[in-house]
Amino acid sequence: MGRKDSVWSLGEGQPPEDLDKPIDTPPLSTLLIEKPQSGTVALGGDITFVAKVEAKDLLRKPTIKWFKGKWMDLASKTGKHLQLKETFDRFTKMHIIKAKENYAGNYRCEVTYKDKFDSCSFDLEVKEQGSQNIDIRSAFKRSSEGQEDAGELDFSGLLKHREPKQQDDTPEVDVWEILKNARPDEYEKIAFMYGITDLRGLLRRMKKIPKEEKKSEAFAKKLEPAYQVDKGGKIRLVVDLADPTVDLKWYKNGQEIRPTPKYIFEHKGTQRIMVINNCTMNDDAAYSVAAGDEKCTTELFVKELPVKIVKGIEPVKTTVNERIELECEVSEEGAQVKWMKNGVEVPTGVRSRYRVKCEGTKHFLVIDDASREDSGTYSIMATGGTSEAHVQVDLKPLKIYQDLQNMTVMLGQPIKMHCEIYPGNVPGRWYRNGQLIQPNDHINIIHRNKYVPFWLFSKEDALFSADPPRVHLDSLNFPDNTVIIVAGNKLRLEIPISGEPAPRVVWMKGERSGHRVRAETYGDQTSLTIDITEREDSGNYKIVLQNEAGEATASVKIKVVDIPDPPDAPLVPVVGGDWCSMTWEAPKYDGGSPILGYFIERKKKQSSRWMRLNFDLIKETSFEPKKMIEGVPYEVRVFAVNAIGVSKPSDPSKAFIPLAVTSEPTMLVVDDVTDTTVTVKWRPPETIGAAGLDGYLVEYCIEGTDDWVVSNKELTEKTKYTITGLTPGSKILVRVKAINAAGASAPRTLQHSILVKEVVEPPKIRVPRHLKQTYTRRVGEAVNLVVPFLGKPRPKVTWLKEGKPIEPSHVSIRNTDCDSIIFIRKAERSHSGKYEMTVQVENHVDTAIIDIQIVDLPEPPQCVTIEDVWGGNVALVWTPPKDNGNAPITGYTIQKADKKTMEWYTCIEHYHRTCITITELVVGNEYFFRIFSENMCGLSETATQTKKSALIVKEGMQVKTPEYSDHDFKEAPKFTQPLINTFAIAGYNTTLNCSVRANPRPKVIWMKNKITILDDPRYRMFSNQGVCTLEIRKPSPYDGGLYTCKAINDLGEAQVDCKLEVKASLWKINYQNCNQIYMGIFTLP
Repeated sequence: MGRKDSVWSLGEGQPPEDLDKPIDTPPLSTLLIEKPQSGTVALGGDITFVAKVEAKDLLRKPTIKWFKGKWMDLASKTGKHLQLKETFDRFTKMHIIKAKENYAGNYRCEVTYKDKFDSCSFDLEVKEQGSQNIDIRSAFKRSSEGQEDAGELDFSGLLKHREPKQQDDTPEVDVWEILKNARPDEYEKIAFMYGITDLRGLLRRMKKIPKEEKKSEAFAKKLEPAYQVDKGGKIRLVVDLADPTVDLKWYKNGQEIRPTPKYIFEHKGTQRIMVINNCTMNDDAAYSVAAGDEKCTTELFVKELPVKIVKGIEPVKTTVNERIELECEVSEEGAQVKWMKNGVEVPTGVRSRYRVKCEGTKHFLVIDDASREDSGTYSIMATGGTSEAHVQVDLKPLKIYQDLQNMTVMLGQPIKMHCEIYPGNVPGRWYRNGQLIQPNDHINIIHRNKYVPFWLFSKEDALFSADPPRVHLDSLNFPDNTVIIVAGNKLRLEIPISGEPAPRVVWMKGERSGHRVRAETYGDQTSLTIDITEREDSGNYKIVLQNEAGEATASVKIKVVDIPDPPDAPLVPVVGGDWCSMTWEAPKYDGGSPILGYFIERKKKQSSRWMRLNFDLIKETSFEPKKMIEGVPYEVRVFAVNAIGVSKPSDPSKAFIPLAVTSEPTMLVVDDVTDTTVTVKWRPPETIGAAGLDGYLVEYCIEGTDDWVVSNKELTEKTKYTITGLTPGSKILVRVKAINAAGASAPRTLQHSILVKEVVEPPKIRVPRHLKQTYTRRVGEAVNLVVPFLGKPRPKVTWLKEGKPIEPSHVSIRNTDCDSIIFIRKAERSHSGKYEMTVQVENHVDTAIIDIQIVDLPEPPQCVTIEDVWGGNVALVWTPPKDNGNAPITGYTIQKADKKTMEWYTCIEHYHRTCITITELVVGNEYFFRIFSENMCGLSETATQTKKSALIVKEGMQVKTPEYSDHDFKEAPKFTQPLINTFAIAGYNTTLNCSVRANPRPKVIWMKNKITILDDPRYRMFSNQGVCTLEIRKPSPYDGGLYTCKAINDLGEAQVDCKLEVKASLWKINYQNCNQIYMGIFTLP
């Protein structure tokens, strides 16, 4: 059975919407000098992709791999549709034969040589040769005949012949359009409705329909389908927004990412960038960014750098029963390595003789009780290299503890000769005069394990010999007869014994026999075995030997050493901005071996990853972790270390948060001083930090002392505070501290002392700009005016209306130290008028006048009459309303109504005159008219209607036209608005205005002090629609005087006068006064 080509098409590269986008390829590296390019192939066609590798500097063949999508290796998918070839000139080719639609997608070529790496991505697009209009209902129906052109869509017709059915005359329906707009769960229902039985063929066809790409409304450029970064490197994920104001959120595996030192967010125009620093394997995940309702996703692949062997293992030569420890150091902490023996992986299970441990970058392979079978070649394998060494285990050298002795015996007496050697498992031979002695009926040779004695005696006489028991502890070579073993290991203690006949052996611990031990006796030795030693096995073990010749005892001390108990949870008494101080107690049990030091680990409270803080042991029971992030909760724990190993971790400390005090407050100044109080104000600290700011503490002391007194018992959150209860005339110093959870900041102290004495400041009313003009409000609205003023001590404020005191029942007035508020809840017309405000400090007084105008809707006009009717025209005349609502009438609205229907229609709005001619009236109808008044508040509530109606006479009626004489509009000049006496400020332009009426147009002449002003550049004269203006540019005090405006025409003349007084600015006045005083001093006699 052939390979299914659809299998290797399961991995998808770029999503379909990103196929047409250009892919940013990195610059050419030293490996790939020719990269495969994206291509397009017709459905069923062939295509070849070529990559060339730079090979002149390579000593061996590089590794070249082809991928589809993210990680699908195409080497296992080769067949009749896919072929991979490499040529002698370093060309590698990928042939795709008879391409199918599911072959489209993103591909990648990777080249690896030692520590070098290069890759290139490219796209393949498969297009159909042409689309035909297919009748979907006939295509996916079960056909009645097994025809050859049925293709893939019709299989049942090949199996069974059916009678042809009559043709259905129902109108044709575009089922494709129905399916395109339907949900996938509705496909089966639609197929059944239109008689489509081949549902699988329908679904395959639907997948082949090209999908319309929807242009993103939020993203101008989305994330790339995938990114790759080396472990420990930095990566930038960039999107380009179409709308820079939209809210943007980043997610990692569906969890929102918050800004941290690891994740940094940047904005550059419409680009939004997320930078991931120090990438680890935990960062290998799916990332997405959401802008409003749209989202785009990508995947980040973190490539782990190869782990190199920094220090290889060294050869070991030892003897049996010794401890072997192979050590290797790698380039990365926590790396995964594999130990091998003679090419086979070393078993490291619970019951294995081999133990593997790791300390930082160092890896160890430990064999506690070596045997000759442990000899061989050991190697360690890492991703970046291997190291191997030979281990040789030999037998221990032979030692003779008791040599043969010269003996003299009587003839016929038995002879007993023996010697003791170590180790005892070495076989021995006896010789006499160089000839080998063989055992027989007369000679008996006995060989016993370990401390081996050889006996030579006569068999007949041996029955009468007896030897008292003995325990040979001297041969153990243990200091003080103490055996030390690591907990968890197997203990087998073999002790030589002797005695004839063979003694009875009893092992005892204390006064009782050991219940966890197994004692065995073999000929001339006894052994004590403990399969898995524990702490409770430590103690003195007593050996008792008994036979007919006597009794012997000996004691052996067994010391089981173990890793120490974990220390108690550490304490964190002091916490700083990025550091803390921690202490702990030594473990209660040191494992039988002195504590060598401690390891410290730290982690964030929400994290599960602990980080080692020290790689050299700490001898003390205190430590200061540093380089922590302020405001993030942390936990710490401690490991105790002795010669056996590292203890279990202690319980974590209570969570603590590194916090730093704020910087000192800034810009501390004095705001106000009275006889008993001092008010100071300041600004917040420049640096606040994660602990925030709880408040401020204000302290003061008498000048010349260091006794600082806390003024506010409770912290104040405001940046202004008044110190009360001070002694008049004293001098004090003031300082302010910022307080947060980490403590008090450095104080900010005033540079100079403050004299507690109030300074008299003349009052000054600062009238707001909008109150310098008439303040207008409608009836029923609220009036709330705030008028600030200056003055010390607190000024006395009084209000008058039209020279009379204000009644509190009508107007509410509230005064503070710096302003006065006048409030009217519902304004009435009676509240209009001029309000005078007076501020007084001792003999100093300042006044201001505020004009308040309360306006209302006007009344309708008083009388509306029809003055004349002619043709289709009606002339109306009316008189202004009696009450204008306390505001000028801005216009009138005229409406008409047919007498038959009495429905009113507006003829004209915002009309200013009091007479009007209504035109274009229908002949034969009879009309009534009414008029509304209008001011700034709106139209009057009612209208005045004409008492009589106006009948528009039909054709044939003649109207007598009255004769009118022409009106003579000529008149002599007359000033309708005179000049007004004016005060001007030196240096600021001022104008004089008046209005004149005359016909014909008069000649206007301006004079100063009766002298005509001619061609003076400091004066500009205007005349527009009868308004005459004289502008004086930057006047000086010398420009003051009597100004006259004179108008002359043929019928007469007229003139108006005014006085102009120019005042110098305040700083000039002070300067001149000082100058006069100065001159006066030197003119005194």
